[in-house]
Amino acid sequence: MRVVIAEDNVLLLEGLNLLLSTAGHEVTATVTTPDDLLTALDRHDPDLALVDVRLPPTFRDEGLRAALTARRRRPGLPVLVLSQYVERTYAAELLSDGAGAVGYLLKDRVSRVDDFLDALSRVAGGGTVMDPHVVAQLVGGRRSPLENLSPREREVLSRMAEGHANADIARILFITERSVSKHIGNIFAKLGLPATESGHRRVAAVLAYLNGDT
Repeated sequence: MRVVIAEDNVLLLEGLNLLLSTAGHEVTATVTTPDDLLTALDRHDPDLALVDVRLPPTFRDEGLRAALTARRRRPGLPVLVLSQYVERTYAAELLSDGAGAVGYLLKDRVSRVDDFLDALSRVAGGGTVMDPHVVAQLVGGRRSPLENLSPREREVLSRMAEGHANADIARILFITERSVSKHIGNIFAKLGLPATESGHRRVAAVLAYLNGDT
């Protein structure tokens, strides 16, 4: 996998570079500013962009806004946001195009290297990977539009939003994989996502959960 990294913390930047290189990935560029990120993406055409939310000059949301710009230029560009903060407005926008291939992880909650590398692979492959705390922030403070879902269905959908496959959800929730499939079928039906709908219903369901759309 070819990766561009945008991170202003030099020690973390070098650590990520070493980690990915050791895992067999090619880091094609490491940058510290949003402008350099866009330049590097155009120049190297990577498989994934690993981006911090807060970059110079104001350290507010420049990295995430640059990622949105990059996705507009290259629809479906895989982007994994790695940050200490949840920027709700732009994070929701990043997810709203329905193209998938996005992730949002919190630095302080990445506890296992293997899980982090797995998240990279899933995003690069078109999946959606969300830290549960990010999910809670994005849907918190709003009246939920998913009231028709049962508590178990909401739990399954939350795990889907984190990027887990059916087998993983079954293991985490201590239920059978058949039960997971049944719950997901109910979720699709209640969210009005019929089998004939174009696009990936799993991604659409996750976006409905995160964006509050039904």
